[in-house]
Amino acid sequence: MCGIVGAVAQRNITPILLEGLKRLEYRGYDSCGVALHVDGQLQRSRSTSRVTDLEQQIEEAHLKGFTGIAHTRWATHGAPASHNAHPHFSPSADLARIALVHNGIIENHDELRAELTALGYVFQSQTDTEVIAHLVDDMYNGDLFDTVQQAVKRLTGAYAIAVFHREEPHRVVAARQGSPLIVGVGQGENFVASDAMALAGTTDQIIYLEEGDVVDLQLGRVWIVDSNGKPAQRDVKTVQAHTGAAELGPYRHYMQKEIFEQPRVIGDTLEGVTGIMPELFGDGAYNVFKQIDRVLILACGTSYYSGLTAKYWIESVARIPVNVEIASEYRYRDSVPHPNSLVVTISQSGETADTLAALKHARSLGMEHTLTICNVATSAMVRECKLAYITRAGVEVGVASTKAFTTQLAGLFLLTLALAQINGRLTDAEEAEHLKSMRHLPVAIASVLALEPQIIAWAEDFARKENALFLGRGMHYPIALEGALKLKEISYIHAEAYPAGELKHGPLALVTEEMPVVTVAPNDALIEKLKSNMQEVRARGGQLYVFADVDSRITSGEGVHVIRLPEHYGLLSPILHVVSLQLLAYHTAVARGTDVDKPRNLAKSVTVE
Repeated sequence: MCGIVGAVAQRNITPILLEGLKRLEYRGYDSCGVALHVDGQLQRSRSTSRVTDLEQQIEEAHLKGFTGIAHTRWATHGAPASHNAHPHFSPSADLARIALVHNGIIENHDELRAELTALGYVFQSQTDTEVIAHLVDDMYNGDLFDTVQQAVKRLTGAYAIAVFHREEPHRVVAARQGSPLIVGVGQGENFVASDAMALAGTTDQIIYLEEGDVVDLQLGRVWIVDSNGKPAQRDVKTVQAHTGAAELGPYRHYMQKEIFEQPRVIGDTLEGVTGIMPELFGDGAYNVFKQIDRVLILACGTSYYSGLTAKYWIESVARIPVNVEIASEYRYRDSVPHPNSLVVTISQSGETADTLAALKHARSLGMEHTLTICNVATSAMVRECKLAYITRAGVEVGVASTKAFTTQLAGLFLLTLALAQINGRLTDAEEAEHLKSMRHLPVAIASVLALEPQIIAWAEDFARKENALFLGRGMHYPIALEGALKLKEISYIHAEAYPAGELKHGPLALVTEEMPVVTVAPNDALIEKLKSNMQEVRARGGQLYVFADVDSRITSGEGVHVIRLPEHYGLLSPILHVVSLQLLAYHTAVARGTDVDKPRNLAKSVTVE
């Protein structure tokens, strides 16, 4: 979602700002812009196209500066349009004193807008962000740092902001509350960004701002105060931001590349795991695991489906009850807290606003045993949780998650085994067998990827459809949910997923000859039940597209199309089956000509509610 880059330097920072925006494109956005302090005036360029278009505009305008801010916007308040794009000026474009960018949502923007309109400010956008710019301008007292400290006290909601003033060159002030923001420390120059990756190649000296922090960036100084206005010392960390994923290589899209990276990243995620032990999840994990008697999983979107899969694993293998909650709903209902719960958050970015808020809510209810499965070691989620397992998927550029999901599943399966071991439900022989299966996963996934030509043939059929059903049973029901989500995310085909046994309770009414029904059919204890559900589809003329294990004895025939996965993989079967569904969604989207890596209306990192 929205990205921020800002800088104060003694060199032209325009290339730094633009490169930072390019590195943040993976988050998803619908407009972008740059504002610079140029010869005592504020100048900007904005675009509703891609960053490369913005770059061309800036080159044509010969915009250069030593102080500036830049932004990629994912629309919340106001349509994706130039007048809503950041940075915003105040009091107006021709009299600009303030330039400001903002991530997050200001909940009291209507009240502030009315107040500022009464003072004579004329709003040029529908955004909540312009309210902040005018507020800072109205409250300006000659010291931007002090002004921003006072202005943010008027804001209700979540924000990360960066702002500079016409009368204070070589100064950028930034603040955060509920939305991530980092400071990059250089030699005689300093930077601010919403993600360390935005500054890769510029500086590796990173300060992670905490809730309520306000920071003053000047050429030779970084000064931070906390939410109480007290000077705050924040550690400077050396962070090697990943940049390799920016190279597309021989692949047509980043999503395709990331699907095919899964054998490697699963291997990377499991590297060094020679045995099952609680310490895989951090110091003190043994004592935490001994105290808990249930698990609460909090996640959103694809990560939520990985949590649903883990529920089957943990309850079956470790015999611990598990509750899986959609994070965006959890804190808005009256739940019953259990102090002995292990609260597990799952997030690719570690900055998912809803999941962070749900985590804080759980802690406020007295649940202090926290663990995260996360792909970013330096993220807010990792810092907020006592324990963590860091997956090693690398940077995922495609908005629709693929390799982040399968590495989450790998981490959650390790958690399952660790909890089982603590509870005396994992013998040495079982541990050895599970580890053997996990080490074989990269080879097994590569065998599924080899099915791509057969899946492409199916995708040609799917591309002509507007609706699809996905069916699964047991621990493969969440995989059906994930398959349906992938298809709708990038191909824009309406897709729903159901437990196959629920067909006769309603969804069967949708089945016709025009309805493709994708079935996840591993050769497990439920295979015969699933075959009966498939017959219900065929009896109504539905077209079955079945991903079956090699030994499941399901054959192709009229209205039944079968692709056989190379082997049945037991408890780890969901990881293999989801790869086939990722390929189906990807190639269907390619056949329909959609923007696979940047699907409409979606963002990669959801940093607002």
